[in-house]
Amino acid sequence: MRLLMLGGTEFVGRAVVEAALGRGWDVTVFHRGRHEAPPGARSLLGDRTAPGGLSALADDPGEWDVVVDTWSAAPSAVRDTARLLRGRAGRYVYVSSCSVYAWAPPAGYGEDAPVVEGASADAEQTAYPQDKRGGELAVLDAFSADRSVLVRSGLILGPYENIGRLPWWLGRTARGGPVLAPGPRELPLQYVDVRDLAGWILHAAEQELSGPYNLVSPQGHATMGALLDACARVTGGTAELRWTEPEVILEAGIEPWTELPVWVPPGSDLHDALHSADVSRAVRAGLVCRPVEETVADTWRWLQDLGGVAPQRPDRPRSGLDAEVEAKVLASGAGA
Repeated sequence: MRLLMLGGTEFVGRAVVEAALGRGWDVTVFHRGRHEAPPGARSLLGDRTAPGGLSALADDPGEWDVVVDTWSAAPSAVRDTARLLRGRAGRYVYVSSCSVYAWAPPAGYGEDAPVVEGASADAEQTAYPQDKRGGELAVLDAFSADRSVLVRSGLILGPYENIGRLPWWLGRTARGGPVLAPGPRELPLQYVDVRDLAGWILHAAEQELSGPYNLVSPQGHATMGALLDACARVTGGTAELRWTEPEVILEAGIEPWTELPVWVPPGSDLHDALHSADVSRAVRAGLVCRPVEETVADTWRWLQDLGGVAPQRPDRPRSGLDAEVEAKVLASGAGA
């Protein structure tokens, strides 16, 4: 198989490239040159946001079985790339997001749930949901529904993460001491290990799948307790998890998802949107998710190899709770 990866030097793109190389695929990476492509991949340099930024791709004689694109800014960049490649690639896989569904999607929503309005393939960057939906429309316009896969991912964790969610929890438990653990312990989570996402994308290309797929683990694949227990264990076991009721956290003004990454209170629209998607279509199409303990341990090992400091995308806000806020809530008697 011949893969063209748009990006491919960080997080999802890198995982896709490494998985493809591991299968013996011929891999070309089109990227801006800010980071080295994985060894074994051929590089083409260009910036999709710059005038003439696709020239290296346009001038290259290559043809590919599949293109994988993770773009999350202006849909017009997806439009231009997809139009350039429609006669040179068999299939276009666009890593989209469950954020494309109209707010608030009901618990158990599937791929047929209503999507956001106001999206356009020709738009410049606006809001994340409209940008991702605009990217989908751009792919559908150039490749049609039967030659494209729309991977509507949810929370993505694992090695190479440059958003800061799991790395923050690992860093916090590594410091040890009392840790504000947002409850309930049995709160069901949905996420996908980036390597499982990458493997499914390659499988979809091999099987010539098409259409939209919600791509996260089945609901309850892990819980908040299992995730934080694994973090505390792999980082040395000196952290004392103080499980705290959601009401206490919210009354303290702590923001779910951002200040306490991954966590959102049960029964909320946010929890239904982030942790209750119907993923049966992806499971029937071959999605397999590794245990949360493996994801946590491998991410910690990767962080240790980097000296403990994870990369951070400059266009995304930093995650995590201020230590003084955490200490104040714990001092009030919260947690057990």
